[in-house]
Amino acid sequence: MAMGGLVSNRNFTSFIGPGNVYQLGNDLSRRRGGISCLFVAHYGGQIAKDSFSRCRHGMYFHHAKEPLSEKFSKTMSTFHEGQHCSPLFQKSIHYMNMKLKVNRRCQCYLSSDPCSSSLIQPGAVYGLHLSKLGKVNTACVHYKSEDCDIAETKVDSLASTEGSGEAVLMEGNVPQVSSWWQQFPKRWVIVLLCFAAFLLCNMDRVNMSIAILPMSQEFNWNSATVGLIQSSFFWGYLLTQILGGIWADKLGGKLVLGFGVVWWSMATVLTPIAARIGLPCLLIMRAFMGIGEGVAMPAMNNMLSKWIPVSERSRSLALVYSGMYLGSVVGLAFSPVLIQNFGWPSVFYSFGSLGSIWFALWLTKAYSTPKDDPDLGVEEKMLILEGNASTAPVSDIPWKLILSKAPVWALIISHFCHNWGTFILLTWMPTYYNQVLKFNLTESGLLCVLPWLTMAAFANIGGWIADTLVRKGLSVTVVRKIMQSIGFLGPAFFLTQLSHVKTPAMAVLCMACSQGSDAFSQSGLYSNHQDIGPRYAGVLLGLSNTAGVLAGVFGTAATGFILQRGSWNDVFKVAVALYIIGTLVWNIFSTGEKILD
Repeated sequence: MAMGGLVSNRNFTSFIGPGNVYQLGNDLSRRRGGISCLFVAHYGGQIAKDSFSRCRHGMYFHHAKEPLSEKFSKTMSTFHEGQHCSPLFQKSIHYMNMKLKVNRRCQCYLSSDPCSSSLIQPGAVYGLHLSKLGKVNTACVHYKSEDCDIAETKVDSLASTEGSGEAVLMEGNVPQVSSWWQQFPKRWVIVLLCFAAFLLCNMDRVNMSIAILPMSQEFNWNSATVGLIQSSFFWGYLLTQILGGIWADKLGGKLVLGFGVVWWSMATVLTPIAARIGLPCLLIMRAFMGIGEGVAMPAMNNMLSKWIPVSERSRSLALVYSGMYLGSVVGLAFSPVLIQNFGWPSVFYSFGSLGSIWFALWLTKAYSTPKDDPDLGVEEKMLILEGNASTAPVSDIPWKLILSKAPVWALIISHFCHNWGTFILLTWMPTYYNQVLKFNLTESGLLCVLPWLTMAAFANIGGWIADTLVRKGLSVTVVRKIMQSIGFLGPAFFLTQLSHVKTPAMAVLCMACSQGSDAFSQSGLYSNHQDIGPRYAGVLLGLSNTAGVLAGVFGTAATGFILQRGSWNDVFKVAVALYIIGTLVWNIFSTGEKILD
């Protein structure tokens, strides 16, 4: 049954069988029944030669609701065998305002009396339900009829006495069935693209930790030079944390994140060339790579603050950050294979070239805000805007106001405390496995993958738990404090148990559980930037992540100093102390309410 585009007085083209339900577009020719599916086509028209052999029919239309907008009247007629139709009554047919979502019902009755409406008997019932939202008009017909024979199936049309009798429905379109990927929520397309960007981010970052071994042999680098090369990445990474947040909040996350991925991908591809030119060129290229990756987190945070409502914030951020963890897994797993088969430069060429594929998708699928996306559906746009996602542009950054807020400093301090323990575990874990647990280097490398996998899994679990609690009515402040307390106290507890375990297997289990509970921070402090200041989410993440990177740099260096004079228990005690300080600061000063407009 076609309801879109045009309503006219053209002839009935098919008949409906008794006792069946038919939907739009079905071929109903050569069936038995009383009235064509295209009943709306005949208002005021006439039926000429062809007839129904056993009965004469009268038609009565009744609208179940009052009119909503435009209306017009047409003569509805009775007809019988071999005769023209005579007027029975005038009935207004009201067309819907197609911009609203409404339900209309029309009932059709058949009678053996062609003249008297009082003798009409219900012989068939039609129920028509129309629904419209946006640009798609869907229709469904529920039909029930009595058996009747049809002498002929050909029905000729005659011109209407009232002209063409055609009316165009407002924005009425024939329903179209979209593919599943076209119906996939656009906001989650943005999330998946950010996930892919962070996957590439850590793949390109960790490949140097594997490739540095054959590179140092080829270029005769000593340990001090290797350490200098590894640290040069953080020169650029620290430089663009805050700048990346400012650029993202002012220019839009799409532009800044796209620039970051292209920049660090080019730096990755050019790394083998820079290494052969000389050490200074390699140091500059690694710093350039840090510049590109430094803008990624602030730009991503800006994008999600515009696209993701509060009820989906935790799990969307958890999914994106799990891309970093899985990127480390992929990089650590494939780098040795590529190096063994194709040489160390292949790692940089293959990983860096993947950025071009991502960038092509980013250009065509991503938009900085929902307002910029011309293909975004009305329902999804309303969901995003009603979910308190920020889309307002930023002209100036109110630094004095931002730095005067206690929850902002709670973010900065907590991020420092969190990253101290995290970077220590991730940086020194292979050494701990080798020196304390007596694993060989191969076993240590394989076990290094375990915490990343654990973090990826538990980050998403924590995200779903946090969003579920928010949907059930628990305040955002309470949810953030619960999740971050788990992210602090969980690692603190499992690190204290390391001094009591007696088997390597239990030690590995404690380390994995420590990192798994640490991942709940993605639903705590890492989600809080968008809570307290969605318009300045990029700047806020840039501020706190600068403190986090500094914690990694200082913590890694301090651990080496502590191990020269003490033991691993001393290293873990410092991390536990900072975890406890972070827990106190977070629970006293943090909030989940918006404090920056």
